[in-house]
Amino acid sequence: MISRRRIYTDEEIAARPSKSHIKRQMEALQALGEELAALPGERLKRIKLPENLYEALKEAQGMGRNEARRRQMQYVGKLMREVEPEPIRTQLAALNGASRAEAARLHRMEALREAFIADEKILSDILLRYPDADLQRLRMLRRNAIKEREAQKPPKFFREIFQEINRLDLAEQQKHAQIENANTPPDEENPA
Repeated sequence: MISRRRIYTDEEIAARPSKSHIKRQMEALQALGEELAALPGERLKRIKLPENLYEALKEAQGMGRNEARRRQMQYVGKLMREVEPEPIRTQLAALNGASRAEAARLHRMEALREAFIADEKILSDILLRYPDADLQRLRMLRRNAIKEREAQKPPKFFREIFQEINRLDLAEQQKHAQIENANTPPDEENPA
């Protein structure tokens, strides 16, 4: 009796991924699924996913940390093998980057508020940065914030200063975005 086992060449063996490599890829996909499942519902909606994967992730989000969730996440990992993971990773990175940039922006606004309350001369910096700023309103909010801090009252005006600076910053960003869009030439069609 002749054995019919195929003999593989060294090149064929080298070209084939190892079992360990395949397992690492599957674990990476499952980890990506875990990262997606950890996102709040609104952020998860922003990522373009196949419907069945989205539903499986929503179901996993509703589960506690138990055996059922583990099995559900394995199912998510299986579904992840059917989709291209790079676009999902890119969207997730952009989403995380945007939230980090937003957090940094809010920290800058908080620092500006603190500096403004500590020193009214910061008002000139605010005016340079935000030409549409209402100086009289900002001065009034600063005075009231200092009074409420001294009286140990709830920080109503303190918050209002932040909201005003935040509103000014968002308006300025929107203005810059409009200018950029106006200066960007439209895509020209290539005649074929």
